[in-house]
Amino acid sequence: MSVETVALAPGHEISRVLRGGWQLAGGHGPVERERAIADMFAFLDAGITAFDCADIYTGVEEMIGAFRARLLAERGAESLARLKVHTKFVPDWDNLPTIGREGVRAIITRSLRRLKAERLDLVQFHWWNYAVPRAVEVALMLRELQQEGLIAHLAGTNFDTPTTAALLDAGYPLVSMQVQYSLLDRRPEHGLTALAEARGFRLLCYGALAGGFLSERWLGRPDPGFAPENRSLVKYRLIIEEFGGWDAFQALLSALARIAARHGATIPAVATRWVLDRPGVAGAIVGARYAEHLPGTLATFRVRLSAQDHAELAPILAAHPGPAGDTYTLERDREGPHGRIMKYNLNRE
Repeated sequence: MSVETVALAPGHEISRVLRGGWQLAGGHGPVERERAIADMFAFLDAGITAFDCADIYTGVEEMIGAFRARLLAERGAESLARLKVHTKFVPDWDNLPTIGREGVRAIITRSLRRLKAERLDLVQFHWWNYAVPRAVEVALMLRELQQEGLIAHLAGTNFDTPTTAALLDAGYPLVSMQVQYSLLDRRPEHGLTALAEARGFRLLCYGALAGGFLSERWLGRPDPGFAPENRSLVKYRLIIEEFGGWDAFQALLSALARIAARHGATIPAVATRWVLDRPGVAGAIVGARYAEHLPGTLATFRVRLSAQDHAELAPILAAHPGPAGDTYTLERDREGPHGRIMKYNLNRE
């Protein structure tokens, strides 16, 4: 079994499963820092060559930076070059009206320092509030830093279809858009995937496992309601509600369990494979604190979904189209249930 790879941009080849860093930020429980850094070698050795993080994931850029330093010291520059680190640029909600070149440079410079890098491999731009109509203006400030050599590739995260088109039209050289995409949440299909095909960028998808809900752990379990153990599970329990509720989710989970049994695989492997097979998708981001679930993650690459598998899923997906609207539209409503659980000002030192 080999890990599938994709050339996201010239000179930027990544594994099609990316190691997500959100779980290292502490919101899912205590993190053993040294163990987490040591386990990064296991991911890279297994062929997971792309790590996803963000400026607002507390402590995660620093951990990856420490890993990069050890990798260089122990294995040399060639091994370090295999690793591609995707970070994000997420200016705070309160700073959107005023952030300028100096502020943009400060955040990018801080990421460089944390990651112990001279150039960032890929920066994914996020803009919280479209009512502050400066997204294109600030994106072009990132473009200036790219032209200086501080950033290799530029991307986006959680932009809807019209705003993505506006970024492209303004000359922002977008190579990918990171969006939530899963069997439960198919909003990218409401316009973004068609734009990606037409304009030549790819999708990097988070939430493929719905924070762990798409797993054997939840099969046949009672509804936990909206007070699970962490904010990520609250977020995805809301998505389950948009999908059709707990009974509809259990019907999907049962079908996935039958498909997984036919393939000698797991529900997460089947759910991730489904996302990887969608048009325009370059990769799926799977969160992990440590390497204990790495074998299950790698099993994704053994799964090939058949016509029978898709036929079993089709009536469930047709009956439950999931969240309506464009990508991230529900989350942009700060007064709605999806927006109320967000944290908007995490970039403050």
